[in-house]
Amino acid sequence: MHEKPTSLSIKFWSDDDKPREKLVQKGRSVLSDAELIAILIGSGSRNESAVKLSKRILASANHNLNELGKLSIKQLMQFKGIGEAKAVTIAAALEIGRRRRGEEAQKITKVTSSKSVYELLQPKLGDLQHEEFWIVYLNNSNKVLQTTQLSKGGITGTLVDVRLVMRQALELGSVALILAHNHPSGTLKPSNADKQITQKLKSAAQALDLKVLDHLIITQEAYFSFADEQIL
Repeated sequence: MHEKPTSLSIKFWSDDDKPREKLVQKGRSVLSDAELIAILIGSGSRNESAVKLSKRILASANHNLNELGKLSIKQLMQFKGIGEAKAVTIAAALEIGRRRRGEEAQKITKVTSSKSVYELLQPKLGDLQHEEFWIVYLNNSNKVLQTTQLSKGGITGTLVDVRLVMRQALELGSVALILAHNHPSGTLKPSNADKQITQKLKSAAQALDLKVLDHLIITQEAYFSFADEQIL
């Protein structure tokens, strides 16, 4: 009998434990997040397999790929067995996933609910570490004419140019607007500033026969809709 090699490289694992072979034989959907990351990094360290290392990395990000995608190259390199090349590979793969989701969101051409607005804007706002305020301009069939970033940073009345919003709406031939901004903290509770700017834009829109249909607060995993909560 041959002794099992002591190397923990993927090529020496049993068939059941080989993520690459598992992906080829059974399809990509059956692999766990840790197994997919193990394929990216290729091998672990002398004392830890690639899968175990991947599980440890995921655990540090609360087993959330979106959270993992926020880690910097330096933060990933804090894990023993992860050098710069492997850290870059993980970061690149997660960025591809984020961009793929963004391309899928671009297919949304008509707003049918607050959820459709969330799906449209979450790829743009969900992972940000700072606040951004966006406007979705709609025609009379609720089709998206344009999505525009209005401000970057804290949401205050002074940072939101109401005249710019209304001028752009008229130039686009828009009849309705949806407001949206993100809360990097993850809280879904609207602040007083959020409520004030909503009313400010709503009043300005009404003067021009335009409608503000909703204001969404977007986080990584969920959203708050002013319209759904009947506080618009």
